[in-house]
Amino acid sequence: MRSSTAVRIEAIPSESAEFPFRNPALPRETRIEDLLSRLTVLEKINQLLHENNPLPHLGIPAYNWWSEACHGVGRNGRATVFPQVIGLAATWNRELILQVASAISDEARAKHHAALRAGRHGRNQGLTFWTPNINIFRDPRWGRGQETFGEDPYLTSELGVAMVQGLQGKDPRHLKVAACAKHFAVHSGPESERHEFDARPTEKDLAETYLPAFQRLVETGVEAVMGAYNRVRGEPACASNLLLKETLRGRWGFLGHVVSDCGAIDDFHRHHHVTSDAAASAALALRSGCDLNCGCTYNDLAVALADGLIIEEDLNSAVRRLLSTKFKLGIFDPPAFVRYASLPLEIVDCPAHRALARRAAVQSIVLLKNANAALPLRRDLTSVLVVGPTAANINAMLGNYAGISSRIVTFVEGIAERLDASSVLEYRPGCALTDCPSPALNPTLDAAALAEVVVAFVGLDPTVEGEEGDAVASQAGGDRAAIELPAVQREFIRDLRARAKKLILVVSGGSAVAIPEEHQMGDAVLYAWYPGCEGGTALADVLFGDVSPSGKLPVTVPRRTTDLPAFDDYRMRGRTYRFAEVEPLYPFGFGLSYANLHYRLLELPAANLPAGRSLALSAIVSNPGTRDVEEVVQCYVLPPRQNSDTARATLVDFRRIRVAAKSAVEIQFQVSSAAFHQVGADGKAAWVAGRYGVQIGSASPGPRAEALGSPAPVIATVNLI
Repeated sequence: MRSSTAVRIEAIPSESAEFPFRNPALPRETRIEDLLSRLTVLEKINQLLHENNPLPHLGIPAYNWWSEACHGVGRNGRATVFPQVIGLAATWNRELILQVASAISDEARAKHHAALRAGRHGRNQGLTFWTPNINIFRDPRWGRGQETFGEDPYLTSELGVAMVQGLQGKDPRHLKVAACAKHFAVHSGPESERHEFDARPTEKDLAETYLPAFQRLVETGVEAVMGAYNRVRGEPACASNLLLKETLRGRWGFLGHVVSDCGAIDDFHRHHHVTSDAAASAALALRSGCDLNCGCTYNDLAVALADGLIIEEDLNSAVRRLLSTKFKLGIFDPPAFVRYASLPLEIVDCPAHRALARRAAVQSIVLLKNANAALPLRRDLTSVLVVGPTAANINAMLGNYAGISSRIVTFVEGIAERLDASSVLEYRPGCALTDCPSPALNPTLDAAALAEVVVAFVGLDPTVEGEEGDAVASQAGGDRAAIELPAVQREFIRDLRARAKKLILVVSGGSAVAIPEEHQMGDAVLYAWYPGCEGGTALADVLFGDVSPSGKLPVTVPRRTTDLPAFDDYRMRGRTYRFAEVEPLYPFGFGLSYANLHYRLLELPAANLPAGRSLALSAIVSNPGTRDVEEVVQCYVLPPRQNSDTARATLVDFRRIRVAAKSAVEIQFQVSSAAFHQVGADGKAAWVAGRYGVQIGSASPGPRAEALGSPAPVIATVNLI
């Protein structure tokens, strides 16, 4: 991977600068005020729209703020396609996410400057990326949950921070690209109602679940925050006094810019009915602190200004924040003064980035079952049958918001490349992805009876789950009405099981898939997500034992849809590993490997812990087997349960470690005093005395992980006094 080299910044004599705002030696604030002073009112208004017109008299070309980089440079031609975000979350690897984000921003810079040289300034060619999506994946029916880091606020915060740092870079003068935390806030489906619903979370849920990741990214220095479509407690999120003024700008001190979701300001009068027309909607959003309109509603700011709904200083405040971002990106600086401007196009989809995509996909794959050591497979198998609707499905590699790789390795291609040439490999789709009439005679089943191993690829693709309008096969506006496999797939697996000697199930998708019956049928079960351009190669690495699986679930997988609360209920009660009362099919944090690890508590904590003190814990993870593995060691606090709104457990730290064969690794956790704080009904966190547990293990607390083969965790108890 090519790294950028620093460029020395020297002062440009003021007399040689065309305008002071062009002089990179001047303070940013001076340059902003100079440029602002040269703009007419209509030019200022245009700066607040995502499509900025060129300003020829100032030598400024057009700029489009709308770009995506969910898991690679999105919707802008060739790019490395990394695993979908939910798959990246399954790696539980901060450093890896940082490397992935750095590679993405390298490619973004190279593509941007190539576009500039070609005179192109369109959508998805800029440097302002509306990434990452740090909404909490509270309900597995939500189609856009695939874009998130899962259901846990701490995991989301940690991986979101790594994504922002990798995207924005470390240069003290310029951002590599501008990252954006979205969608602020409480935005998590249903997609069909996103333009009109009013989310009314409790004070506790808002403070404990929905806001922490946003606060963490603001503290990290994320450049932008995107508002959500929905209302929150009656206020449109893109004009919320609670969210934008009191919380974001007030308590958190956010200094960057706020952008609306696309078309969200039109929703004020069209769907939320809190304003009368576009001018009133634009004025309300601007006065509330929404600086940039993705859409065209802010054109009506000219009307709002004439009608006295806003004053010119309202425009100036927003333009200043947006110009600040442009100056941070070096948009008005000569390319020689921007260290990232020299990144060559050759790094796009380069071998080093593809190798990183492969490593990320390998670490994302979760082994859910491995009865009688069904995996890994031999390469010299006599015959293998690969079947299923996602085996050769390019969509199932990509997920949504993807770029296009020069070579996308499907699952069947990865297996074909790895098997010995003397092995017989046959591929058949076998069944449809979604429910449809099945043929009376399926020749796939005869082939299954003859094969030494059947590898069946089932699950989802982005046509059945995704964003409103994109998931064209979804019957619920992009969401899923039920989290079980479609009936046609369930029937197909039953037929395969009746004939196959050994059946390996590989599930693809971006959300939890309830497969209790299918779990029993498979000799081994894996979840492969939407694994990106090297997904097939990565899966083969795991199937054939080149590496041991090490992914961990970033979501809870329920047994059935009926175990879930109502989709449009934004309370966290009954949701996720923290609050659900029903035992899941697969618990949050769960994932097996090819070794039988053991946990042992090394250092016992103090019996009593005074307020304000942290807690030190040490554990030993040992590997008595013959294979090196990686493990994600997870630390949870188990508070005394006062009522059903008290979390059953809370993730407070995690580490990905390598445990060599016949060896052991010591790991230490320093649990901060804040980890023992509990959020009350008023939304305020406080130290609550009582008897707490601290668990170190391979999955979230509960009996299900051990029943599935996860190593027994170690639990220490401590009295908070």
